[in-house]
Amino acid sequence: MKKYVIRRVLSIIPVLLIVSVVVFSIVYLIPGDPAAVILGDNATPEDIMALRTRMGLDDPPVTRYFHWLGNVFSGDLGVSVSNNTPVSEMLKSHMLPTLSLAIYAMIISVVIALPLGMVAARKKQTIVDQSVTVLSLLGISLPSFLLGLFLILFFAVKLRWFPVSGYKPISAGFGQHIRFLTLPAIALGFMYAALIMRMTRASMLEALGSDYVRMAKAKGVKEFALVAKHAFRNTLVQVLTIIGQSFIGALSGATVVESMFGIPGIGSLVVNSVGRRDYQVIQAVVLMIALINVAISLVVDLLYGVVDPRIRLG
Repeated sequence: MKKYVIRRVLSIIPVLLIVSVVVFSIVYLIPGDPAAVILGDNATPEDIMALRTRMGLDDPPVTRYFHWLGNVFSGDLGVSVSNNTPVSEMLKSHMLPTLSLAIYAMIISVVIALPLGMVAARKKQTIVDQSVTVLSLLGISLPSFLLGLFLILFFAVKLRWFPVSGYKPISAGFGQHIRFLTLPAIALGFMYAALIMRMTRASMLEALGSDYVRMAKAKGVKEFALVAKHAFRNTLVQVLTIIGQSFIGALSGATVVESMFGIPGIGSLVVNSVGRRDYQVIQAVVLMIALINVAISLVVDLLYGVVDPRIRLG
């Protein structure tokens, strides 16, 4: 196990290097002078030249890349050219809302999807199964922004149970934090709940049709133990895989929901930074998201060995 973890952690390095090259190249291949865009139409040529020098835009691309990469390895992500704030501080303040939103969305998704997927598989080809199938298809086909608008109109505007938009950090109180995140978490997590639901149902159907489940049923194992212990336990690898992929998708795709509900997360930071050509921030955000995604994949791989002892990691 220890060798496997070390090997996987070392494998992260080339992945991040490739991501850094791709991000650096794409950002600097965008047409237009970044300094002129940042300073606006009223900037003088001297101001533009000074900002280009400050951003290092006059250096060769290879020199700029290795200079940036060296600073990253030393923990210096640079300074935002738009508001003169260290990028690391901006990442910290914007990453926490996005992480809270993604984790809350995944909790809602898992709590809804696993029981419904198990019940649908056990009640195959009944009205319960058909209802769950329709619900999952609705979740996959309904865009998060449309669901978010419906939630705002019904639960925030009409019933006034939740705020229309905004964000409260957890330091303002756990209840307020959850209250402000509930609607965006449902809007974000509904699609992933549908995906997890479908995967759980399909995996459970395969498990329930297996010989060992039929043998357990013939021995008189009770219904709950048959489903929860014998069948569901053997579907955990597939379910963990889709949960991990959904979490990565929720982190990367929270931009629309954050913009709609006024959450100051990574999504809004990226949108604003792209508009301002704030390259240091864009590069740092993409690199951070790539690092988190790789870390989530590593955790999921390690959990395979926990939920299924037949899988040997090493």
